[in-house]
Amino acid sequence: MSLNVVYLGVDVSKDSLDLHFLNQSLSVPNRAEGFAKILKLAASQPCPVHVICEATGGYERALSQALHKGQLTLSVVNPRLPRDFARAHNRLAKTDRIDAAMLVAFGKALQPAPTPVPSPQAERLGLMVAQRDMLVENCAQHQTRLLQATDSWLKKQITRLIANLKKEITKLEVLMRQWVKADAELTRKTERLDEVAGIDWRGALSLCAHMPELGTLKRGQRHISGGRAPLRRSLYLASLTAAHRNATLKSFYQRLRAAGKPAKVALTAVARKLLELLNAALKNPQIKLAR
Repeated sequence: MSLNVVYLGVDVSKDSLDLHFLNQSLSVPNRAEGFAKILKLAASQPCPVHVICEATGGYERALSQALHKGQLTLSVVNPRLPRDFARAHNRLAKTDRIDAAMLVAFGKALQPAPTPVPSPQAERLGLMVAQRDMLVENCAQHQTRLLQATDSWLKKQITRLIANLKKEITKLEVLMRQWVKADAELTRKTERLDEVAGIDWRGALSLCAHMPELGTLKRGQRHISGGRAPLRRSLYLASLTAAHRNATLKSFYQRLRAAGKPAKVALTAVARKLLELLNAALKNPQIKLAR
């Protein structure tokens, strides 16, 4: 990347965006008017502007869409990467948060690759998966309430709610599968992921939605630590199955447990190993995957 690129750091929160640009800091709303301000700042520069922000579990989604639409270079990075960078330079305590100025320093030093613009099909799949995740979570919460309820009227109300949620989940899953089937690239990716023992079609769709860069990752990089909680959850759930059904990962898990590793630590290691396997499977269609 050219040396005259100007980096703009964005610290994303639910309602606001804290910016650091050309040694100046300011705050704008995390909505359309704030995005327009960023685009205006970038347009005022004679040289290219590269925006750096962290994956925040969704708060950065609208910003990302607006900047991509405005054809501005953007890197949405795993929060662990700038945190490790700051610690390596003795500029961060364990509980400190990364600010926009640190994101600028991180960008200048490491020049992260731009985050690719998601296809409209992949973007819609992401919305569908997020909606399904919310419905499943709501259903689980009501099931917990049902176990605790003692009043017969309340039990009927909660039971009805659970039934309605399950119907909505089923309808949404049908739409998701139809949506994927209509797109050749999403079909290729989800079918390939489904070939890996430990991944079912729901897990494959979730991974495609939460990690569209899967299949292009480089070995040795961290991709699931920090940020993207839905991705970590999907991988962890898949690792529970893979640790018992995937021959390669099962033996890996058993070796870790035999060495005295706690189950949660071993499963986290399995999740990382599973991610490497999934990435390799998408990158090289010739790799044979044992079920």
